[in-house]
Amino acid sequence: MAEIKDPENTILMELKDGTVVIELMPDIAPGHSERMKELARSGQYDNVCFHRVIDGFMAQTGDVANGNMEKDFNIRGAGTGGSDLPNLKAEFSRIPHDRGTLGAARSQAPDSANSQFFINFGDNHFLNNQYTVYGRVISGMEHVDAIVRGEPPMSPDRMISVKVAADEDA
Repeated sequence: MAEIKDPENTILMELKDGTVVIELMPDIAPGHSERMKELARSGQYDNVCFHRVIDGFMAQTGDVANGNMEKDFNIRGAGTGGSDLPNLKAEFSRIPHDRGTLGAARSQAPDSANSQFFINFGDNHFLNNQYTVYGRVISGMEHVDAIVRGEPPMSPDRMISVKVAADEDA
């Protein structure tokens, strides 16, 4: 596992094959970084499926309203919701959508991101300045690469648990 420099701004995402370590970018996208920590700390990301996984492009997850595979789950509804919290204002930056970066999923409206996010499988620079980048995988990208593909996948993978690294030491 990679060295964790800032445990308060590091996410530990447990997938079926192992832990993915994500370094958040609160200096670049404070609202999105804070939202991810809030949802992780409340357990809302646990058991949420990857509902849109496109080979060579990205793996999308984070629909806490409709994507929890332990609660009235229907893969067809996953990806249509967010959280009970208000939508976030876009925090566009010069950070490129490179392999392993985290982007905020949203509708056509720039300020419509909420809980959903995607992890880029490759360099997707056509997304630059259109979607907020607020984190990057620093360890465990091979586990992201192993996520089942599909739109939606027939048997989707899930985030088993999502935690803030600082809380693991407590």
